[in-house]
Amino acid sequence: VQLQASGGGLVQTGGSLRLSCAASGFTFGDYAIGWFRQAPGKEREGVSCISNPDGTTFYIDSVKDRFTISIDSAKTTVYLQMNNLKPEDTAAYYCAFPCTVVGNTPYGPVGTDFGSWGQGTLVTVSS
Repeated sequence: VQLQASGGGLVQTGGSLRLSCAASGFTFGDYAIGWFRQAPGKEREGVSCISNPDGTTFYIDSVKDRFTISIDSAKTTVYLQMNNLKPEDTAAYYCAFPCTVVGNTPYGPVGTDFGSWGQGTLVTVSS
């Protein structure tokens, strides 16, 4: 099970980027998938999750109304459309499944839990 994240880059404040997370050799099926980020010197935080098959979405407050998570009809690629980017959005972004929301916080798989993390894609927002 491999996840391939892409789409990061350097953008100015107020700009947009679209991240992609492609599953290799499998489909997400009924699993929820999430995006997470880790800024330099900070702990990784959950950003957004999307449930399958109902498509229910969750966002942390700091990205609501700016970020949109979606999944393609084949259930093999998850996207994160990021608009109105801010310098505080600068981080390495990771996709993972399954994504679980507990107390308004998204969590990915931990340790030997079932699931997978993709490699990070770096987003840098200049002021």
